[in-house]
Amino acid sequence: MAMTDETLIPVLERIANALERLAPAPTPPPDLSASDAYVWQADGARLIAIDKVNRVEFALLQGIERQAETLLQNTRQFATGNPANNALLWGARGTGKSSLVKAVHAEINRNLKEALLLVEIHREDIASLPRLLDILRTSARRTVLFCDDLSFDAQDQDYKSLKAVLEGGVEGRPENVIFYATSNRRHLMARDMIENERSTAINRSESTEEKVSLSDRFGLWLGFHNMDQATYFAICEGYAAYFGLDITTDDLRAQALEWSMTRGSRSGRVAWQFIQDVAGKQGKPLS
Repeated sequence: MAMTDETLIPVLERIANALERLAPAPTPPPDLSASDAYVWQADGARLIAIDKVNRVEFALLQGIERQAETLLQNTRQFATGNPANNALLWGARGTGKSSLVKAVHAEINRNLKEALLLVEIHREDIASLPRLLDILRTSARRTVLFCDDLSFDAQDQDYKSLKAVLEGGVEGRPENVIFYATSNRRHLMARDMIENERSTAINRSESTEEKVSLSDRFGLWLGFHNMDQATYFAICEGYAAYFGLDITTDDLRAQALEWSMTRGSRSGRVAWQFIQDVAGKQGKPLS
């Protein structure tokens, strides 16, 4: 029997209703009101709230004033809805790269009506980055997505996920998300990897272009370099004054110098470890 319009319409309506029941319910926007900082847990696809971020005050960061002001301005632009760049902070170990990202986040939030989120993704979870961005894309909050100590090895293909997200993908980076990364490597890959691929490739320039171009996806590059003794002393003295440590300048410098010699380097990290030692001996908390 041929179906008429009168008999066909109810059938189509029943089919449409059945499909609606089978379709998954729309995913509600994530509730990110519990904290201003989260850590992404790829196993389980969860954002874990952080009650207290491990960071130092923005004003205590010495010897990186130019980098600090540049990153602060870029983050301020993003937080207020203006164009801003993804940022790569690269350079020597312990020079304040990750400390600066966390300090800038806190500094921006001091005067921001709607707090800026800080979400950390671990290096080993970069492959899950698209899934995380799908979650953050539905949030009304603007977010600094942060990866500390980012780098890639010869057989590592995770860089492709990051590369597509930063600029090259169809969707790209959500408007409410900016990506900050720290690395000891300017091009996010070891120099011997670059040289090895150049020496064995048929076309040397093209062999590394795909991987090296990842760093080009960061519009803002900030370099961090080993500090001189005067800057190292200034950091130690700044910490001592801020936390009210009972030590003279001469004694502080002598002990700080000895401490740096035992570590074989001068850096913000070494200065902080020295201050923790002094504060511990004096029984003073660093909080």
